[in-house]
Amino acid sequence: MTARRVRAAGAVVFRRTGRGVRLLVLRVYANWDFPKGLLEPGENDFECAQREVAEETGLADLEFPFGEAYRETLPYAGHKVARYYLAETGTATLKLPPSPELGRAEHDEWRWVSFDEAENLLPPRLAGVLDWAQQTITGH
Repeated sequence: MTARRVRAAGAVVFRRTGRGVRLLVLRVYANWDFPKGLLEPGENDFECAQREVAEETGLADLEFPFGEAYRETLPYAGHKVARYYLAETGTATLKLPPSPELGRAEHDEWRWVSFDEAENLLPPRLAGVLDWAQQTITGH
């Protein structure tokens, strides 16, 4: 019997600064990641990514300058695959909104980081997504 693949979608949220491109990473416990979550019934991946990023970050000014281009992770945590899009924001400061289910924010911390800093913080399963994001956003 083949296990059913669990799908999640989110975005590599970035902003352009005088010091270069910065990426938004979120921490829960000791784990850093880009904002993402599971698809809801009737929702496609892109809709899920938009909803999850807004729910987890409170960002209301997201733009998707590369449209629906995406990169997926290899399967992890059993059979989970996460699809990431690229979302740009001009917002520098976040206030992580409370989750109605948890009664508190889903994440403990957020940071704007460089590509190099992200490489050191993020788990290996996101290496391909991070490389793709850097190539797509900066052209190198």
